[in-house]
Amino acid sequence: MTKHQEESVLSGFFTEIGIISQLSFKAFEQVLPRGLTVSQFSVLNNLSRLGDGKSPSVLANAFQVTKGAMTNTLAKLEASGLVEVRADATDRRGKQVFLTPAGIQARTLALKSQARLLEELMGPFKTTDFAKATPFLAKLRAHLDAARD
Repeated sequence: MTKHQEESVLSGFFTEIGIISQLSFKAFEQVLPRGLTVSQFSVLNNLSRLGDGKSPSVLANAFQVTKGAMTNTLAKLEASGLVEVRADATDRRGKQVFLTPAGIQARTLALKSQARLLEELMGPFKTTDFAKATPFLAKLRAHLDAARD
């Protein structure tokens, strides 16, 4: 394969990933509970799966967004009663983010909506199709994640 062909394959691959990402995010956003965005759900999901009590800076780094963007997302979640932002118990200058019962409930509802959406999106595909693709995608994600540090 020539250098040009290799570049074309890589460009096509990442173009497909980008389009899939846009289409899947849009579809998911349409089934989320009213007022909840994909970004907000992602924060709730992160706090639920990996534990809350993280600082806004840690969350911003995890999502590769600016601290200001994360602060904005957290302010909206807090105004909706889905998270609570408290002063860090050990370093009063810092802040920590905690899920509220309403935040846990919103995440649960979103996951139920996502499950129904995924069922619809399966269409002509089998679970094994996704199972075969996932190891390569996970390896690629890990490589890209390591390269950002």
